[in-house]
Amino acid sequence: MQRLDHLLEGNKTWAERVRRRDPGFFKTLSAQQSPEYLWIGCSDSRVPPSQILDLDPGQLFVHRNIANLVLHADLNCLSVIQFAVDVLAVKHIIVCGHTECGGISAAMRNDELGLVDHWLGHVRDLRREQEAVLNAIPDQSQRTDKLVELNVIEQVYHVCATTIVQKAWSRGQPLSVHGWVYQMQDGLIRDAGVCISGLSDVPAAYRIRSSGLG
Repeated sequence: MQRLDHLLEGNKTWAERVRRRDPGFFKTLSAQQSPEYLWIGCSDSRVPPSQILDLDPGQLFVHRNIANLVLHADLNCLSVIQFAVDVLAVKHIIVCGHTECGGISAAMRNDELGLVDHWLGHVRDLRREQEAVLNAIPDQSQRTDKLVELNVIEQVYHVCATTIVQKAWSRGQPLSVHGWVYQMQDGLIRDAGVCISGLSDVPAAYRIRSSGLG
């Protein structure tokens, strides 16, 4: 059996450091969680959400998957959104992609990776839809980064297309959905230029006409 004692020791060091800084931190944290933000990001190990935002545990509710996708049939992601919105009442949902994304790069190159190829088919669909925009960019790296940005924007609209978010808006719950891109090269986050805070900002094709949603 191969133990991971060095990781357990690292945990002890971290916990002790936090207790020295704030003796009551873990007692307060264990009582409840009340984050204002839901982060939907990529699983990439180089993009730890709380760390790059300089937030403490308890301040960020997190869902991660390869290439930060929000798919209408993904009950895992939808359950996280529903819990965040209906139970935790977060005020902001952030969809964050990142440069140098392995999933996006694989979709651009048509790499064969196995089961994940089916998941990345959704990115390839977007690539096909945005072919003219992407082909106008001569540099391959910049083209891939553009697909990262386009994918973030697409997933923001997918979040806004859910009945979960639209029902929250219909009952007057303050909720905004943001699209960001984390730049691996310098550690900075760039706003992708999309922020939706109500049903009027959602394309007509995504507005659900049921349960009083308009």
